[in-house]
Amino acid sequence: MAVEYPASRKCDSHDEFFGKTVPDPYRWLEVDTDPEVESWVKAQNDVTFAELSSIPFRDAIRKRLSTLWNHKRYGLPFARGDWRYFFKNDGLQNQSVLFREKEGTPPTVFLDPNSFSEDGTTSLGNIGFSHDGRFAAYGVSEGGADWTNVRVIACDSPDQLIETVNDVKFSALSWRGSEGFYYSCYERPQEGSVRSAKTLHHRLMFHRLGTSQGRDELVFGGAETPRRYMSGTVTEDGRWLAINASVSTTGNELYICDLSSGNPRIIPLAEGFDREYDVIDSAGEFLFVLTNLEAPNNRLVRIDMSCPSPASWVDVIPERSEVLSVSRGCGFFFAHYLKDAVSAVEQVDHSGATVREVSLPGPGTAMGFNARKDDDRVYFFFTSYLHPTEVHSLDPASGESALFRSSGVDLDASAYVSTQVFFKSTDGTEIPMMITHRRGLALSGGNPCLLYGYGGFNNSLTPVFNIPAVVWMEQGGVYAVPNLRGGGEYGEAWHLAGVKLQKQNVFDDFIRAAEYLVERGYTSPSRLCISGGSNGGLLVGAAMTQRPDLFRVALPAVGVMDMLRYHRFTAGAGWAYDYGTADDNEEMFNYLLGYSPLHRIVDGVGYPATLVTTGDHDDRVVPAHSFKFAARLQEAQGCANPVLLRTDINAGHGAGTPLNMMIAREADRISFALWHTGTEVP
Repeated sequence: MAVEYPASRKCDSHDEFFGKTVPDPYRWLEVDTDPEVESWVKAQNDVTFAELSSIPFRDAIRKRLSTLWNHKRYGLPFARGDWRYFFKNDGLQNQSVLFREKEGTPPTVFLDPNSFSEDGTTSLGNIGFSHDGRFAAYGVSEGGADWTNVRVIACDSPDQLIETVNDVKFSALSWRGSEGFYYSCYERPQEGSVRSAKTLHHRLMFHRLGTSQGRDELVFGGAETPRRYMSGTVTEDGRWLAINASVSTTGNELYICDLSSGNPRIIPLAEGFDREYDVIDSAGEFLFVLTNLEAPNNRLVRIDMSCPSPASWVDVIPERSEVLSVSRGCGFFFAHYLKDAVSAVEQVDHSGATVREVSLPGPGTAMGFNARKDDDRVYFFFTSYLHPTEVHSLDPASGESALFRSSGVDLDASAYVSTQVFFKSTDGTEIPMMITHRRGLALSGGNPCLLYGYGGFNNSLTPVFNIPAVVWMEQGGVYAVPNLRGGGEYGEAWHLAGVKLQKQNVFDDFIRAAEYLVERGYTSPSRLCISGGSNGGLLVGAAMTQRPDLFRVALPAVGVMDMLRYHRFTAGAGWAYDYGTADDNEEMFNYLLGYSPLHRIVDGVGYPATLVTTGDHDDRVVPAHSFKFAARLQEAQGCANPVLLRTDINAGHGAGTPLNMMIAREADRISFALWHTGTEVP
């Protein structure tokens, strides 16, 4: 029986681009403060949850997710002052709790975000400690929003609030001694919704402890130096303030201030936005900076601040064929390389000499290796698709590493197999893909398959343990993750091959991944589901509207669906490096119009069964993208496949989502996909 959707009225809205009129009949759904929009969202949710509740195994899937998630999970330990801090979740806590301990004493709770709100939707964001460990500033987000309020406490009495700094967004919290801290913020929008209004000029501010926020010092940015993103961090020795300033998500300027000077001045170290620079460490007059200047796969350079011109920079870790990232701890650097999206880590001294290759438990992803100079151990995560995330410790003096905290997930990994394959995309480019499933799977084309992708913003998809994927595979499903162009798995060249007028490469890679899985017998179009979030939601929207015949189910989450207007909301204009904008020129407009998921929908075409998910407080990819896409797809759908919109209330783009909400959403997505691929669930 066909689903009866709520009425979605049309309005007479349109845009003009280079002499072409583009109708936008569902523009009224962009006004998230409108009671009519709120009523429409509620009506859509009522229909969606009625449909989902009819799936007979939905509760069983939710229970299985809860069982697998109900295990202790730990963050990486880090030392501040005389204490060692770490996050811990006992299993089904909505938010992880920050503990601290001293040698020989049991851990005690330092901050419990579960006490911030009754429903768990208020979360702990970034936290920064003063250099002596006496004070801390931490961000609090309500309903998953990127906007946070920063609370300042004395660490010897964390329950006592000293003061608050409001309206902080996309910010580090970095202290200058114990006198105060640097943070970043935008001017709060004066018109429209704070959740969707465009944000323009980021500002780096300094808040001095004991003073009101109104007296905070503008350090850099604002109207005189307009930048969309800005951050300031103080080096561990307290001497240097490093300021990263950018106009998009790729490329940044680097400014430096010597805080030890009697007259501190901010000086440009690297100008322009076509390369990236990140201060990793300092030693006296020297800064160590990771950059892709003349090195698309990155290099670590030493800069003598008495002669800081790029011509004088010295390579410490030169560029290699694998992409490099760097962390530091215990007086060493840790060079992390991606080899076909799998981790390899080397310990390097400050002269650039390799001390050793760090032994990892196997092929997978290693993350962490950050510590203070005088610490004697560094900690790191290790994980893969079949290896639950564990915390390991490393003694850099001896090179000995050991399991520090295990996960406790009840999984027989030997019952599954994870294999990396390579396939040719439309233009012949070799694309890697990890395929994970039960051992002994029959390649007869009858298996449900979940194909997950991202492909953008230089982000790399590396093997990580994923509980929803495990539940999918327990039902006989195949889980496949290709490393699409637009990501960072093979350096900046791989990224640039999937931006602006090359963005179709990303969609071609994804579609070819699906065809490969069908050709090799892993699945068939009637059992193939595609999934992705944010830029990955755009990917799903583009793939399903370009090749609706290839997929049975589509799960776009918090996706960028209107490519003509995305840059007019919140910080969306900062994504233009990857996407371009419809205002740039006629060629870019036509290119975006050609793949924009909202505008690719054609009346009467049979599209996959689709469950669109978003959060009503998403102030990064505003929910109007999902609202308009769902309304248009419901209108155009040419077959009985349902098009459902599921909107979480008091939820944002993803960060800070309480676990109970996450489990409920994942249960619905998995159940929907299994049901519409015809999978029998015991």
